[in-house]
Amino acid sequence: MNWTYIFIIPIALVLLVFFGLAISVINLWVRALFAEAPVRIRDLIGMKLRRVPPTQVVLTYISAVKAGVTMTTGMLEAHFLAGGSMQNVVRAMIAADKANIDLKFQQAAAIDLAGRNIIDAVQTSVNPKVIDCPDPDKTAGGMLDAVAKDGIRLLVKARVTVRTNLERLVGGATEQTIIARVGQGIISAIGSMASYKDVLENPDAISRKVLESGLDAQTAFEIVSIDIADVSVAGIGQIANVGAKLETDRADADKIMRQAEAEGRRAMAIAQEQEMRARVQEMQAKVIEAQAEVPLAMAEAFRKGNLGVMDFYRMQNIMADTSMRESLAGGDEENPDEIK
Repeated sequence: MNWTYIFIIPIALVLLVFFGLAISVINLWVRALFAEAPVRIRDLIGMKLRRVPPTQVVLTYISAVKAGVTMTTGMLEAHFLAGGSMQNVVRAMIAADKANIDLKFQQAAAIDLAGRNIIDAVQTSVNPKVIDCPDPDKTAGGMLDAVAKDGIRLLVKARVTVRTNLERLVGGATEQTIIARVGQGIISAIGSMASYKDVLENPDAISRKVLESGLDAQTAFEIVSIDIADVSVAGIGQIANVGAKLETDRADADKIMRQAEAEGRRAMAIAQEQEMRARVQEMQAKVIEAQAEVPLAMAEAFRKGNLGVMDFYRMQNIMADTSMRESLAGGDEENPDEIK
């Protein structure tokens, strides 16, 4: 008797589990059948065995079929097993279909598996969004600095309207690339303007020039429009005339360089003067040396009889006369007022 219960209880449990599984499978099968999105019973059993939630798959499949989107339960199951979100992909495909956007399941699944928000991408493709350039959270003051050819510094803020390019969403550059390229294009366009007045009078020319540059190449977005939201000359507390500032700095640098050159020439002149003084002292020393040889020569002339006494006295008179004249000349130079 006890052995009979031992065999009956496991069999009853197995039958109970099988009956519960059959009821849930049949329930899903009936719901799909009446929703005109038929699913085979063996496919539902296979989902159970592969640990794929059949309820989630069937409900997602029903919503897709009702919306007129073509797919199979196998595609949904494969995307779930790959780690994607079936609901997001189907919702995005339904939104794209209603907006007449050609979005295939494989493309939507690839975008979802790449970590992008496929629903937000489709919504942005339908309703373009606006990006501030520059990013106010990453730029002090939220303005771009640009300088026209006349040296006047301008502060510019732009708004870029973009929509998602679904074909380049996987592998395409993000919003930050768009912001950087637009900012670079605006600065370049203003820099090519002859005067800052041209920018203030016609900011539309800047946006058109930037838009024609094809800045959305290799990005996940398509630029719809670029609008200059604000443009102004730098304020009093900032350097407005960059050209004048550069000219002033250049003039100061030239002044310092010229002063250095003049100081160098002055030092060379002083050195040359000192050299001339040294040469004068050298010449004076030679004169004194030559004068010291005169008495010796006169003594030698006395010994040889070439110089007489009268000649000697005459020489002494000449030397005394010369010395007197030199002293008088020196006194006149020192006291020119006495001569007058």
